[in-house]
Amino acid sequence: MRRPLHTQAGVALPVTLIILLVMLISSIYLLKSSNTTTLTASNLAYDSAQSRAVDFGLHQGFQWLAATARTKKGLLDANSSANGYNATYDTTLSVRTPRFWNGSRTVALGTQRIEYVIHRMCNLPLAFNHKDNACVQTSDNLSAPGAPMAPGDSLTLSTPRYAGVPRVHYLITARMNGARGGNVVNQLVVLIGG
Repeated sequence: MRRPLHTQAGVALPVTLIILLVMLISSIYLLKSSNTTTLTASNLAYDSAQSRAVDFGLHQGFQWLAATARTKKGLLDANSSANGYNATYDTTLSVRTPRFWNGSRTVALGTQRIEYVIHRMCNLPLAFNHKDNACVQTSDNLSAPGAPMAPGDSLTLSTPRYAGVPRVHYLITARMNGARGGNVVNQLVVLIGG
């Protein structure tokens, strides 16, 4: 004699299948997330390495500028393309403009090629203190920090008064085109006494 088959009324199988589906989707997102994190960390490390390499170009430009200012300061009144130096700075140009890089110099750091250019922040290639030239200059403030200035002191003369020897501003810009399409541009402002 046959026994009657009992139908099961449980919900264990559908719940188990739903849990397995959720676990599968979660594992896919976890794998994707860890891959994204790895790629992000890799890109940040690559950008940091490129930035350090571009800083080498800034350092090379600074070394030439400092040595020239110490020994032959008069050379800073004229352009020197061989050294990546421009005695003027056109404020209408950006680092994306090809003319900004006129007279630049390229240096190598291993297999990387870094381009740098130095701009003296002046209108004309003349001495910084020439009457027709306008340069960005600053000087040390010898007054005590927080000391009040008398009203009208800053307007007493039509020409700037400096507490010491004025310092002319120089802008050093370096760039590198990376192998993976990453481009880095760093800038450095240097003040050198006139």
